[in-house]
Amino acid sequence: MQPRSAAAAGTDFPYTSRTTCYIEISEDGTVSHGTDSGTYERARSGKSTLYAVWPGEWSSHLFVIDDLDEYARAHGLVHDEKRTGLADHEHTVRWSLDPSETKPLGSYITIRVHLDCGCSIQDLGTFAGQMREQRGWDIATTGGWGGSSTSGTYMRARRKSLGT
Repeated sequence: MQPRSAAAAGTDFPYTSRTTCYIEISEDGTVSHGTDSGTYERARSGKSTLYAVWPGEWSSHLFVIDDLDEYARAHGLVHDEKRTGLADHEHTVRWSLDPSETKPLGSYITIRVHLDCGCSIQDLGTFAGQMREQRGWDIATTGGWGGSSTSGTYMRARRKSLGT
């Protein structure tokens, strides 16, 4: 049986689904799993081949990861403005305490963020990384987040990292 092509599925392939399992087979036959930058670099250099098992409704399917650039963009190893909504620049950011915040003195607080630079947050992990690097903010990436273009995007952030 030949594995299917992940590239043939295009952007519909679930690169970041929690149920997608990655298998790396090195040129000496060693088998490992994971999605770190080392996995990407080894596969890109031809030192290994990367596969993914994608569970279906009645059976699982094996795919060869034959578009490593798409894999890297999906996992944030290479910046993808289209996927994240965030340009790779210094963001112009305003924030305010969310009206729903009930513990404004807590370690983490809910804030509303407005990006005046024209970007839109479509990937919280990428935004959190950029804000950590640019402003020293500690944004929680495990909780809920969302918002609208008029009221901003709400998220949880460590109060002290915001300078409050």
